[in-house]
Amino acid sequence: MQAMPDSNASGFSSDFNSSAMAPEAACPHSGHPSNPIIASLTMTLGILFNVVALIILIKAYTRFRRRSKATFLLFASSLVVTDLTGHVVPGGLVLRRYSMANMTTWDASTDPDSPCQFLGGCLVFFGLCPLFLGCVMAAERCLGVTKPLLHARLVSTARTKIALSMIWLLALCVALLPVFQLGDYTNQYPGTWCFIKVKDTNAKDLIFVMLFSGLAFGSLALAFICNTISGITLIRARLKNSYSQRFSARSNDTEMVVQLVGIMVTSCICWSPLLVFSLMSATRSYSESHLSEEVACTYSKLMMTGVRMATCNQILDPWVYILLRRAVLRKIYRITKKQASFKGSTFRSIRWDVSYIRKSESLPGKKNSNRGSTGM
Repeated sequence: MQAMPDSNASGFSSDFNSSAMAPEAACPHSGHPSNPIIASLTMTLGILFNVVALIILIKAYTRFRRRSKATFLLFASSLVVTDLTGHVVPGGLVLRRYSMANMTTWDASTDPDSPCQFLGGCLVFFGLCPLFLGCVMAAERCLGVTKPLLHARLVSTARTKIALSMIWLLALCVALLPVFQLGDYTNQYPGTWCFIKVKDTNAKDLIFVMLFSGLAFGSLALAFICNTISGITLIRARLKNSYSQRFSARSNDTEMVVQLVGIMVTSCICWSPLLVFSLMSATRSYSESHLSEEVACTYSKLMMTGVRMATCNQILDPWVYILLRRAVLRKIYRITKKQASFKGSTFRSIRWDVSYIRKSESLPGKKNSNRGSTGM
């Protein structure tokens, strides 16, 4: 997902607590979008990071093709490809909206055109797909850690590809619901992106927002449960030391679970604001016949901040695979261990030097006292 709104509209938190916000100054109904440099830079970085992560995953997949890790790597590669596509397609549409001539003025009441509808569907599709994939990956790894024999019997490459197809199909069906008059996509402030309608909502719009947020939160919750079970199982196995003969396999499991936890934490941090703000805006707009200008502007800025954070998810996801690999973690562990041992040895040598100096200083005194006693 690559929807980077106007970067000049900042300071939403101070406006949220302000009781005397001037709507025309703080949240204008007509404005000119800023230079699209930030949006272009974000899209470029996202593409670069995802390509690097994809190369790493492809190399790992060719090495573990016939092992249990192959299924995880296939899911992970699909997730990176989805994130990469989510930068290219919506990012191109956002840049196009920056360059449109009619973007010199923007009005929230303007009916969304076909590109806006397509952009809104892309944001929903490329938003749900990573969350669904993270959930399924966590469930697959939980089965592999807790029931390895059942996992070997049920999970295969063919079934993994079928699961991937079902995930993409489910996300596509949700994104296409406005085509069947369930919900709608509309222009979002400051006019550089489109998303689910969360202002002036009716019952169908509210259902669509609740469905989108419910599926997203449900995926995060299920991923949390599965990752927790996997982590507890691996910790118990480590403490009991009952898998010494399968140390390499357990090491791979630990690496995959650590990566899944990284994906889950990143998704929670990046997606929760947009999901919460969407629910808040749609619920209040549905319960009240008309929102004041102050409240409407506040929710517009909250939504803009939420989509910025959601965009960061597809930039940070590749770093989970780049940084949380076993080779990188081993290097970090070795460097940390060397620094700790170096500090410990330095501290011990300093203590030895201090104790030696104290002993050397105390020896002459003892000799003099002995001489004095003999002299008497």
